[in-house]
Amino acid sequence: MYYNNKIFVGSSDKELSILLNMANRHGLITGASGTGKTITLKVMAESFSEAGVPVFLADVKGDLAGMCTPGISNDNITERLNKLNIKDFTFKSFPTRFWDIFGVNGHPIRTTVKDIGPTILARMLGLTEAQEGVLSIAFKIADDEALELIDLNDLRLLLQYIGDKRSDYTLKYGNVSLQSVGAIQRNLLKLEEQDGKLLFGEPSLDIKDFIKFSTENGHGYINILDARELFHKPTLYATFLLWLLTKLFETLPEVGDLAKPKIVFFFDEAHLLFEDMPDYLIKQVIQIVKLIRSKGIGLYFISQSPKDIPDDVLAQLSNRVTHALRAYTPAEQKVIKAAATSFRTNPNFDTEEAITSLGTGEALISFLNENGEPNIVEKATILPPQSQMGTIDDTLRQEVISQSSLKGKYDIRIERESAFEKLNVKIANEAKAIEEEKKAKELAKQSKQTKKKKTMADKAVEKTANSAFNTLGRKIGNSIFKGLFK
Repeated sequence: MYYNNKIFVGSSDKELSILLNMANRHGLITGASGTGKTITLKVMAESFSEAGVPVFLADVKGDLAGMCTPGISNDNITERLNKLNIKDFTFKSFPTRFWDIFGVNGHPIRTTVKDIGPTILARMLGLTEAQEGVLSIAFKIADDEALELIDLNDLRLLLQYIGDKRSDYTLKYGNVSLQSVGAIQRNLLKLEEQDGKLLFGEPSLDIKDFIKFSTENGHGYINILDARELFHKPTLYATFLLWLLTKLFETLPEVGDLAKPKIVFFFDEAHLLFEDMPDYLIKQVIQIVKLIRSKGIGLYFISQSPKDIPDDVLAQLSNRVTHALRAYTPAEQKVIKAAATSFRTNPNFDTEEAITSLGTGEALISFLNENGEPNIVEKATILPPQSQMGTIDDTLRQEVISQSSLKGKYDIRIERESAFEKLNVKIANEAKAIEEEKKAKELAKQSKQTKKKKTMADKAVEKTANSAFNTLGRKIGNSIFKGLFK
């Protein structure tokens, strides 16, 4: 709930709000399944939107889509509002745009193979270090030879070409093994079978289309990625979010400290983002998280446990909401202890004990104050969302999509000349050149043989002539000789 120029999230005996000028110091929402993380996310996203801050979030269950339509009161909401002593609560909708990598339940999201780059693509494909090296060589060759890598067809043909011509490239670019090329091709095939190929193509996403505002009231658009299908492909989901984070960092300019963020991103199921991530990539993400706030971007990670987030990333997440955590094992107890010690202690309750005894819709909250310092942790009740809770029907979803100003911009895939077409021409020309060279050699060979035959024939004629001349000469000589002695 946007209130007094703040993001009002929950209340104890005081209002607990995120200050807009501190919202780009990032945040964390954790809690066991069913404890209320999704409601907290909705309340935050709605409030940012009303404050004129665009939002991007992934909807893995379909229950965030209701932001496009006003909520409806029920006994639970009434009871919670009475408990919080909130009198001026109104149900409302928020400007919403739906996105979908598969292009079914939202505007299609595409990027080019070149744009996603070898590092992120290597993780998407689950490549080894050696295989990633060959992939990087392929990208470098594509750059040097002006071969645009747009979709997977481009990359597959390029890899095949490099494999066939590896002896020509090895000296300049490094070793290109057929085994690595074959492994990359197999993993590309698996990606295609999972419909991952739909992510690659044109028109590619303009990241600035996420930073849009309603012309009616200036509210920031809530960009909802329909991830219900994507979530079942966890590697694709995680690497897409990683690419998005990297793209934001590389695209948006430095702006320093702003009165409010330019955009806020919520990364749900954040454990998938870091699961099995190599160390060098984790270091890259840590660096982005540290520096991206200077570009006016707030990042909020949502997961069931703080341990799902690397410690160096956790250290950058200053606005924290912790719902109930469960402790059934010594390892889980250790996590709860660590979570408790990350808060500034409140003398009125035991933080560690409170984490395990919170009810649904309750949370421990600590946001930054105006000096950028964490407030003392408070045990609070989270506000209800103002938009509809739960899913929406396909009719409403399609209505929102059709009314979007982006309708038509990304709908039709564009096919233009790229590496695939250029390489096919190149391969055909090389094959033609080889064939012409082969014919030239054959003609030269035939000419040589003809010349040889002619020479042999000439010699035979000359020999015959010489023989005849000699015979004639002998006959004349004999005749003259005989005449002298008659």
